[in-house]
Amino acid sequence: MTVDLLYSDTEDALRDSVRQLFADRCPLEEVAKSYDSPPPDFSGLWRTLSTELGLAGLLVPESLGGAGATVREAAVVMEEIGRAVAPVPFLPSAVLATVALTVAGDTETLPALAAGEVTAALAVPLSTAPWEVAAGVTSGSDGLTGQVTSVAGVAAADVLVVPVVGDAGVELHTVSVADGGVEVSPVLSLDMTRPLADVRFSGASSTRVGTGPEVLTAALQTGAALLASEQLGLAQWCFETTLAYAKERKQFGRAIGSYQAIKHRLADLWFEVGSMTTAARYAADTSARGDADAATAASLAQAFCSGAAVHAAEECVQLHGGIGMTWEYPAHLFLKRAKSDQLAFGTAYKHRSRLAALVDLPVT
Repeated sequence: MTVDLLYSDTEDALRDSVRQLFADRCPLEEVAKSYDSPPPDFSGLWRTLSTELGLAGLLVPESLGGAGATVREAAVVMEEIGRAVAPVPFLPSAVLATVALTVAGDTETLPALAAGEVTAALAVPLSTAPWEVAAGVTSGSDGLTGQVTSVAGVAAADVLVVPVVGDAGVELHTVSVADGGVEVSPVLSLDMTRPLADVRFSGASSTRVGTGPEVLTAALQTGAALLASEQLGLAQWCFETTLAYAKERKQFGRAIGSYQAIKHRLADLWFEVGSMTTAARYAADTSARGDADAATAASLAQAFCSGAAVHAAEECVQLHGGIGMTWEYPAHLFLKRAKSDQLAFGTAYKHRSRLAALVDLPVT
């Protein structure tokens, strides 16, 4: 099969809609207030994204009220989330929880997610790699018991999708956040535009929706593949903004972009972002097609894109000079998101080790 990594007309139209929404409702100066106390309420932005644009149900099958789209379309949304550092729970709810519930065969929660009536979060640490078993909660006669740390999207979630150690092995349960047996403790994190929280279960009532570790693996692998698209969008903003600045900023009567040292750094960054595009698009495409190479593509994308995004954000700060170090300039938002993403779904080192095993590369 010939792989087509070019964006379709549908994907371009989706990009335009999402980018315009973020430009109107999520300017970077407003995003920076996420670090204030109290932070601004972005729930209205998420409602617009999830219901008016219908993106909460992007990956939900049409038979359950969703759009029945593929990971390629979700990747476009993730790119725009990265470009805007948007504080919306698309990844925890519309990707992780949705994929887990879909693979588990759920028919109750997914229609509500597709309609934007509820928001969900997958109760695993954000740092969990796709091949790792992350079930720290047990099921008993009195309900669910245990604790999960550093979960993304809990602050906006109505429902938690919880991997549980049960009699049949790893099971998937749904739990209402409003349940009396659920305690949520926000965690101070580097990237406050994607807040984390610890969740403790003490006799929480739940509904079992599926069994098998493959449910969790599918969700986390899709998340890793799509995170590369977010990292790509982030890096593109950093490169384009820095290039524009280098053309305008003058020192000693010359634009700083005319100096050879700056040219070389920008050229290297341009090449790196181009390579990120290929890796991220291939990961999204293989995931969308259910290709046998999907696991390899996801690990390859994370092994490369996580570090490249951080490098792009660091160059953005450095090449902006003094203004890049200020709180008022948004470069720090992208650096924090890039550093946070670098640890999500397994570090680059873990993915390189996994990649070696997937391609039968012997360890020396």
